Amino acid sequence: MRDRARTLRATATPFEQSFWQAIRAHRFAGFKFRRQQVIGPYIADFTCLHARLIVELDGGQHTEAHAYDARRDAWLQAEGYRVFRVWNHEWVQQREAVLERLWALLHERVEGKG
Repeated sequence: MRDRARTLRATATPFEQSFWQAIRAHRFAGFKFRRQQVIGPYIADFTCLHARLIVELDGGQHTEAHAYDARRDAWLQAEGYRVFRVWNHEWVQQREAVLERLWALLHERVEGKG
């Protein structure tokens, strides 16, 4: 799994690269994120371990993967993570709104409200 995660980091989509630039190196509200983090049998796109929050950037392939995504999200939630899914087009067209929602989710998690 670690090798697969390493490969995913090296072959990040333009959407993932853009999102990573916005949140990397504690740039986003002081929170540390990891890319392509192995969590159990899954690899999460972006993970803030402190807030136990996962951000998934979803492209068109996810329109037909509802059942898989639901099982995956349920497993991650059972492990104490919250999953925030963002469509690629949403990231491009509504970047500020996505970052505002991310900020709120991070603070809910660390303040014990979510």
